[in-house]
Amino acid sequence: SFNEALRQEVDIRPAESLYVQTPQNRSIQVFIVKPHDFDPHKRYPLIMNVHGGPQMQWSDTFRGDWQVYPGAGYIVAFPNPTGSTGYGQAFTEGISKDWDGKVMEDIMAVADHLAELPYVDKDRMGAMGWSWGGYAMMWLEGHNPGRFKALAAMMGIYDLPSFYGATEELWFPTWDIGGTPWENPEAYARPNPAGAVKDFATPCLVITGEKDYRVPYTQSLQFFTALQQRQVPSRLIVFPEDGHWPHQMRAMPVYYNAHLEWFHQFLGGE
Repeated sequence: SFNEALRQEVDIRPAESLYVQTPQNRSIQVFIVKPHDFDPHKRYPLIMNVHGGPQMQWSDTFRGDWQVYPGAGYIVAFPNPTGSTGYGQAFTEGISKDWDGKVMEDIMAVADHLAELPYVDKDRMGAMGWSWGGYAMMWLEGHNPGRFKALAAMMGIYDLPSFYGATEELWFPTWDIGGTPWENPEAYARPNPAGAVKDFATPCLVITGEKDYRVPYTQSLQFFTALQQRQVPSRLIVFPEDGHWPHQMRAMPVYYNAHLEWFHQFLGGE
């Protein structure tokens, strides 16, 4: 009962779980957090949050992003698509060398399913992601069939060949993309978000840290430059003292408020 006083003061929203069957018959678990004073007869804007890793998972734990956005009137959804841990090793390994394949089919299948829920406004859906999830947003920027009205990409991977030459985690692209860009250029070209700039059209918030050595901040600078050159509504925030993980006290308040401002502009909300 250590946090009982806080629980009496703050409406900490619970997570619910559902499963979505993809057209390829994969079962994708999705956690959903609903807003304060949720009314099942109303329709709410929704934000899907794609996790990083990509070999990671969303689990039902206390997280700031599970509470901040419902506090501003949004439904938030946290899918565990192909590549997530916790559903068997084959499911986890299914994303390696296939970043633009099964996992993207899963993300869109989840989005289509969520759009059909009676309490979701399908015309006010957005998506966000950090690290590999940021890559997913950058990929969706050029491959969005009108489902998402606004995106937010944090610490994302934009140009795979230049990412290979700059990351301090060099084993990762060698393993997960497949070799080096000169040994296997097709593996780096096919799933490369930078290859679809001509189709960029969705408003996108871009956030990065100047001391990020995992996914160097120049990846986000390149992405933002492309958005600006394409005249896509976009905003860039660079944290000069932060790396791949923004500082919890110094940076995260700015991070959350920037998201709320961005999604409020394009999706509505409270």
